[in-house]
Amino acid sequence: MSNEPVTIERMAVGDTHASVHRITEGMIASFADATGDRNPLHMDEEFARGTRFGRRIAHGMLTAGLLSGVLGTEYPGLGTVYLSQTLTFRRPVFIGDEITIRLEVIETVPEKNRARMSTACVNQDGVEVLVGEAVVMPPK
Repeated sequence: MSNEPVTIERMAVGDTHASVHRITEGMIASFADATGDRNPLHMDEEFARGTRFGRRIAHGMLTAGLLSGVLGTEYPGLGTVYLSQTLTFRRPVFIGDEITIRLEVIETVPEKNRARMSTACVNQDGVEVLVGEAVVMPPK
């Protein structure tokens, strides 16, 4: 994978990118510290055992935040401006899950330097845990 950002001129409908990330205890703790979201569903194993999930789950927005990291540093890459994102949370994400971020270019608007992408987060079992669409301004 190149570290060179992808400009709108180099993007085409159907282009894809994937990136793999493992969800850790540290990520959940850091996200809770940064956002103040200390819901016991994320932070307290005993509490979480009594829920429908049976154990702690990662914050949904932590998983969504992985999209931002991939868009801004991998594809399109450094200098990308993230304009909008739709999100549908389909399944819980647990500590230790391996999440693959999948992006696909579904539209380019070169005259406005915009790209629309389908976004998905898929766990190690191939289950979509989050889906949506992003609009970005790729680097020049």
